[in-house]
Amino acid sequence: MGSGDSVNVESRTSSQDKRWTIMAALLGTNTAFMLFQGIQQEADPTFIREIALAIIAATIPFQGIYFLIYTFLMEHGKDLSQERIDRLNTASAICQVVSYGSLLGVAMMWYNISLYVGVSFVLSGALAIILIRSVMGPVITEE
Repeated sequence: MGSGDSVNVESRTSSQDKRWTIMAALLGTNTAFMLFQGIQQEADPTFIREIALAIIAATIPFQGIYFLIYTFLMEHGKDLSQERIDRLNTASAICQVVSYGSLLGVAMMWYNISLYVGVSFVLSGALAIILIRSVMGPVITEE
């Protein structure tokens, strides 16, 4: 791959950057949880930690696939048919949704650490979702 074939980072849109950043953060968080809580699970096994780790482990391949699709589209998007791009975007969206499911495992892990931490995370997460849904809706202006 020559220097002319490299991915043009400047061509990414702001929303693409945000999705990529969120997915990178999820992957990093999940990897850290798997490492440290996996060690703790070996030393002091609990059922809830086992389920949480299983949920997190199930989402990690989808996070990796998201990055593969993202990179593939950045490198070859201009050479692909619109049908292929639509299929890749659909697969990317599915990978994102499955990846967000890892937050359930993270919440379970925090609940396992402390009831207060787990409940706080769930409540604040629900409020954050309500907030973002309310502000991201269509804006209707009266003229």
